[in-house]
Amino acid sequence: MASTLLCLLTVFGPATAQPAYPSRSVEIVVGFPAGSAPDMVARTIGNKLKDELGQSVVVKNLPGASGNLAAAAVAKSSPDGHTLLLAGNASLVVNQHLFDNMGYDPVRDLAPVSRVVVTPNLLVVPPELPAKTLAEFVSLARSRPEGLTYAHVGIGTSQHLAGVFLENLAGVSLTPVPYKGGPAIYPDLLSGRVSACFCNIGTALPLVRDGKLRALAVTSLKRSPSAPEIPTLAEAGFAEADTSAWFGLMLPGGTPTAIVDRLHRALQEAMVAEMRKSFEELGMIVALDGSPAEFAKTIETESNYWQRVLKAKGIKAQ
Repeated sequence: MASTLLCLLTVFGPATAQPAYPSRSVEIVVGFPAGSAPDMVARTIGNKLKDELGQSVVVKNLPGASGNLAAAAVAKSSPDGHTLLLAGNASLVVNQHLFDNMGYDPVRDLAPVSRVVVTPNLLVVPPELPAKTLAEFVSLARSRPEGLTYAHVGIGTSQHLAGVFLENLAGVSLTPVPYKGGPAIYPDLLSGRVSACFCNIGTALPLVRDGKLRALAVTSLKRSPSAPEIPTLAEAGFAEADTSAWFGLMLPGGTPTAIVDRLHRALQEAMVAEMRKSFEELGMIVALDGSPAEFAKTIETESNYWQRVLKAKGIKAQ
């Protein structure tokens, strides 16, 4: 038996060792421009993950098509764990029910790691707009034949859907104006060229604090800890609706389970008190979803919900 084992070792050699992971820098791809809320999430995560992984972590911005370009690029990349996607509920949940061809299947072509944060949107208007409450905003929209405009960062994003929901809740007509990213909205919003925006709370709240914008309502079911003085849609006199955005980490489909679990552990370990405080200062709530399987379940549940809503309202990307 000993001689047989020796012959086998001589022929086949020792078992091939699995390469260490990560073996080089890790890239986080974001479907929105620098300075946007998801970009800030990715950079905050990356700064901490580099310590947990022992490799540099870089952020690559690939904006366009409501996050679809970035998601498609990651879906087609090598499933070796060195390319990640920081995606929101638009790319992972909503877009598949809006677009006929996204260039990827969010279930088949992407592997969930963990949801990271939930971030409400604020309905904000320029101070010059004669509406100090949501009720006054709705009355103003009804009184103007041309309606009011609202900015958003793409069909299917939480900012777009928040406007659609308000139209249905209040029985008003609003004109959506798409932009390539959150930072591009603010010059037009501050100058009054657009009437309103359901902007990410992390980027809008500092402008509200400075008196450059006026906040009318928050889109979450509960008031934001970052802005407890701002009412919810329900408190402002309209039915409850949660059109908050959330963002999570994904890998290409087919990534080995060991790598998915390694990144999941690294993210859990990185989310220390200092990191949580950083997100809270941006108006975001840490929302880790337990295991990758639990994150996958969140995506499935929300996908089923939005499929019904969008079909009932007849919403489809043009």
